[in-house]
Amino acid sequence: MSEEMYGVLLYYKYAEIPNLDDLLTFYHSNCSSLSLLGRVRLSSRGVNVTVGGNLSSLEIHIEALKAYNSLFHDTDFKLANCHQPLNDKVAQECGFTSLSIRIVDELVTLSSHPLLKSPDISNAGKHLSALDFHSSLHNTNRESPENDLVLLDARNLYETRIGKFHVPNIETLDPQVRQYSDLSSWIDDNGERLKGKNILMYCTGGIRCEMASAYIRSKGAGFENVFQRYLEQFPDGGFFKGKNFVFDHRISVGSSDANVIGTCLICQCSFDDYSSRCRCAYCRMLVLVCGSCQNESTQYVCELCQKQGKVVRSTQLIENGESKSSLPGAEFQNFSSDTMCLPQVPRGDDPRTSRKLRILCLHGFRQNASSFKGRTASLAKKLKKMAEFVFINAPHELPFIYQIPVSELNVNCASSLPPSPPPPLENCKKKFAWFLAPNFDGSSGVDWKVADGPFDALQYQQQTDGYDISVSHLKNVFSQQGPFDGILGFSQGAAMAALISAQQEKLKGEMDFKFVVLCSGFALRMKEMECGPIKCPSLHIFGNEHGKDRQIANQASKELVSLYDSDCSGIVEHDCGHIIPTRSPYIDGIKDFLGRFL
Repeated sequence: MSEEMYGVLLYYKYAEIPNLDDLLTFYHSNCSSLSLLGRVRLSSRGVNVTVGGNLSSLEIHIEALKAYNSLFHDTDFKLANCHQPLNDKVAQECGFTSLSIRIVDELVTLSSHPLLKSPDISNAGKHLSALDFHSSLHNTNRESPENDLVLLDARNLYETRIGKFHVPNIETLDPQVRQYSDLSSWIDDNGERLKGKNILMYCTGGIRCEMASAYIRSKGAGFENVFQRYLEQFPDGGFFKGKNFVFDHRISVGSSDANVIGTCLICQCSFDDYSSRCRCAYCRMLVLVCGSCQNESTQYVCELCQKQGKVVRSTQLIENGESKSSLPGAEFQNFSSDTMCLPQVPRGDDPRTSRKLRILCLHGFRQNASSFKGRTASLAKKLKKMAEFVFINAPHELPFIYQIPVSELNVNCASSLPPSPPPPLENCKKKFAWFLAPNFDGSSGVDWKVADGPFDALQYQQQTDGYDISVSHLKNVFSQQGPFDGILGFSQGAAMAALISAQQEKLKGEMDFKFVVLCSGFALRMKEMECGPIKCPSLHIFGNEHGKDRQIANQASKELVSLYDSDCSGIVEHDCGHIIPTRSPYIDGIKDFLGRFL
């Protein structure tokens, strides 16, 4: 008796789910009983599913889902028969070695600013059948080379490398994004290329087009005519050339005699097979490397990382398949070849190859990288599976301040005895700051200085000088130690991070990051903060009114929160003083925020 046919099922459905817990129970019971493997994502707004198993089991699942709830009666189930997973590595990466069912906030993450309000999905572009999609391209192409139709590819760069539409006389826009959450930023930056056009969008399964088309239409007048359809190929490929990338163990689909449009990153020969799962050493995006060029001793650098200047200086260059030594100080971008790789280093030793978030940490006033690392050790331990902290010193070195105790001041007023001496300098670590007081004399920590008077609890409000130097310092850090996913600032470091986030668009290309975490933060009264609601996703962690933070007042942190767009900011108020709390429920709020960027 022949083995039963295997298949893959893809579908999504945007709908208001009345009882999410009941739906979760249904999927656990049904998929487990049918031995289905893959990914199931559920939210209060719908479902997104990619599962594999015996064809008969997949058909039973479809019928059971329709019987469970009438919401799914008109769902477009995409069922295809195929071979079972042959490559364990590919199957594991695609999630086809287990069943993963999760409740999520978003079925797809439209924006790298995930806390922004999602567009109204009911305002998505009009659906076209595969035939209508093809006819629109065919007729427009025949009628006139001058037309108002554009094709917008909603897929990622690694997908379009191996297959895309090519229609003479019709502009095809390939955003070349690393991930779908970058697409909204591309749309924002290219509005003039879309405004007033009939926009025909395509992707693989449909769900990305659904959300992206709604986002375009939400921009109002001039963006109304958006049409979408998931990519279905005609027997001869139609206007689509190459292969269609899919997010399961099949890797790609398409006729065997399709033109190969992909090329090997190393030798530039025609190649379109991702089964080796080679990835960029920096951003982890898939890259194409043919069998002849694959080598365990090398790591690869994708074209996006090269263009963005993310590549560090190398000790070896491979150009046109031949090994050459790079000149001292030469950077990758100085060479014309796209075929570059880095020497192999153990994955665990190179944070840039990790899937964790890389977070740049800015210490507070009169602290340093070492002391801040010690203060956040508990936080780093709690987040070790999702984040890696990078600590740096601020650029302004401070003098050692010695304040005579009040008790000694009283005694010395009545006697000639000198006050007790300060501690030996060799026992003191240097202290730094991001901002300085206007009367700072520029002296560093080479000797002790006696404080002019008692500690001023509001001194941080007057420390505003030195911003330009600190920004230049951070630009160098991003260039030499980046990339970073986000910035975490504490106290004065939070004020610095806030200023950077307010200037995020202006600093794009020099300091790229997705979010900020502002702990015991406050806003400095500087013109850089006067930019309207700050759109950068932010998490604000500070003591509540009874939180015992004696350095930064609760109201000062709340005023900082008010400067951010409420749709993309979160708050964790605690009762733990001038620290970053690591116990529940506070750590849970921190994990939830960071988890949105993984």
